[in-house]
Amino acid sequence: MALQLSNFGYELKSADHYQDIKFILHNHLITEIEQDRIELFDMSRLQIAAYVNGKVRDYVVTKGLVVSAYDLEMLAEEMIDELAGYGPLESLIRDDNINDILVNGARHIYVERFGKLERSQLRFIDDEHVLRVIRRILAPLGRRIDEASPTVDARLPDGSRLNAIIPPLALNGPCMSIRKFRKDPITSDDLISFGSMDRNIRDFLEEASRRRVNVIISGGTGAGKTTLLNMLSRAIPEDERIVTIEDAAELKLDHDHVVRLETRPANTEGQGEITAHELVRNALRMRPDRIILGEVRSKEVMDMLQAMNTGHDGCMSTVHANSPTDALLRIEMLAGLAGFQGAEVTLRKMIAAAIEVVIQISRLPNGKRKITSIAEIVGLRDDRFVINELYGYDAEADRFISYPVTPSKAKLHGMVRAIS
Repeated sequence: MALQLSNFGYELKSADHYQDIKFILHNHLITEIEQDRIELFDMSRLQIAAYVNGKVRDYVVTKGLVVSAYDLEMLAEEMIDELAGYGPLESLIRDDNINDILVNGARHIYVERFGKLERSQLRFIDDEHVLRVIRRILAPLGRRIDEASPTVDARLPDGSRLNAIIPPLALNGPCMSIRKFRKDPITSDDLISFGSMDRNIRDFLEEASRRRVNVIISGGTGAGKTTLLNMLSRAIPEDERIVTIEDAAELKLDHDHVVRLETRPANTEGQGEITAHELVRNALRMRPDRIILGEVRSKEVMDMLQAMNTGHDGCMSTVHANSPTDALLRIEMLAGLAGFQGAEVTLRKMIAAAIEVVIQISRLPNGKRKITSIAEIVGLRDDRFVINELYGYDAEADRFISYPVTPSKAKLHGMVRAIS
């Protein structure tokens, strides 16, 4: 881009110079807004756009700046985003191909596009600019961030998740991550087209959901656990009452009979927190056919296991783990941390009786997400979990594998045989 600003001695040949010009225009607009006593909160985006376009053009003419029509339009649009939107993040939020937006201070913005991280050419003016945008995002939510409370985790109106942390905890300036919420949920056909699973696996998982199999989805951060949980939830018959419990409501079900519950963090005085543990206990009194827990990570693990073992078949949840065996061991550890007082073998019997299937989903180095294992929990042998792998993934051949099963080895053999 070649934009020469003779009055300021700038020649716009780099992103840094472009940001300098944006800074000058931004300050000019703030001054004009104060002089005109304009209340932006009372104006629509179209009204703000008309006001900004006029002021920017007047400023360019008055200063005798050499600006092309394209450059002028782009500068005005970015000024509108500064005043009415989320600054440099506005275009990223509108891009449906971006899943995650990661801000590491003012000058480093990264995005995840099609499973791969890439650096964006956009950046903020300075750390104060990042902080203003974070506060603008939080303002409608009734949340705040400052030195006394330097971290925040929130859900945006469209369902996206925001996490922000600022100095003194963040040493390279205010940082935030936005996990965007898709307007159209990913379907099982989408997962097949992405190569995350094949039709046999899809048919098995949907049948398991319909037959009220207790399922745990295991995987790392960003592996696609919630996406898969949403797919399984959508296979639940329409005549069942579903209660969902999440830290940030991400599940999007088409069912009419759904009760959505969301945890609540403590306020600035440390009061008012409502945990998943409390919501699961309350859900059991709501006559649910299914309880879907977004993630098990604390005391709610015992309530989930008891629900699975006391007639609430078809419960589903997710857990952070690297394999089906690790998922069971993590659940065992969480139960111990939650205060389970019985013998270790008793707890393992309880887990083996409650959980019927563990689905492992992974994000590969190339950014693709794959279901790498589906394992049935058979029981205990010599006080150790016995699992039977029903499906797997061969990374070298890039293909899914259906393992042979026998009636004596798998509770779900009939289902597997029927769809294979």
